[in-house]
Amino acid sequence: MTDEERLAAQFEAHRPYLHAVAFRVLASHSDADDAVQEAWLRLARTGAAGIADLRGWLTTVTGRICLDALRRRGTRREQPLELDLGALPLDASADARIDPEEEALLAESVGLALYVVMDALTPAERVSFVLHDVFDVPFDAIAGVLGRSTPAAKMLASRARGRLRSGAPAPAAGSGAAARDVVEAFLAAAGRGDVAGLLSVLAPNVELRAHGPGGGVVVRGAAEVAAQASRFARPNATGHPVLVDGRPGVLITVGGRPVTVLAFTVEDGAVTAIRGLTDPARLGRIVPSWVA
Repeated sequence: MTDEERLAAQFEAHRPYLHAVAFRVLASHSDADDAVQEAWLRLARTGAAGIADLRGWLTTVTGRICLDALRRRGTRREQPLELDLGALPLDASADARIDPEEEALLAESVGLALYVVMDALTPAERVSFVLHDVFDVPFDAIAGVLGRSTPAAKMLASRARGRLRSGAPAPAAGSGAAARDVVEAFLAAAGRGDVAGLLSVLAPNVELRAHGPGGGVVVRGAAEVAAQASRFARPNATGHPVLVDGRPGVLITVGGRPVTVLAFTVEDGAVTAIRGLTDPARLGRIVPSWVA
């Protein structure tokens, strides 16, 4: 193995981590890919000689690339990380497309995070907050990324926390631990083909609205939804808990590829509504390819 091949292999070992950092800061997988590629180009030009901590060096470089990218965005309003469930409004009488402000946001809960839109933060606040609060990067290293003192980096992260707390939306009703337990019971029953178990957690008037490449489907009533639930229990599938619009949900992957996302509304201990998106092509543009 040549020195270049060895360096490339070392970089690839860090790629998922670097993509996660860049994605959390930039809220775009394509922008994160660009940032990671630029980090590789800089490493390839520099070489590993003199780099004692490759992960730390790459974190600093990627952080600076992201900081520059945020500054280039200027005052342009950023788009949230989108999972377009627009064809699946909770209210059957709603317009066929969700208002942009209500679009679902996904974030890391398996390489995804439950992402908080951070438009209100300055680039330096955003980088400091993400690196420290999400990835536990020490403030002295963050100071090096920002070109500021360590106390200044701490202040930036603290200010970001305050702004996010004051501006963060309240959790949606039915998004707590009890609701998650109901969703887990639904998924377990679906996996077993247990119709009785499904009926025990479905409200009588539950509505399932699902959309895939072939179009949409609406199913109403507990018995009818229970009969459809087996569609989501696929061989070799893995379910990952996520939030969608603040509601408990699940991302289903097969062989590391996202195939379905489901969002549940839970009221009084029963599922009253399910929204589903089964579109691997669309999900593949949102979910990192290494999600297992």
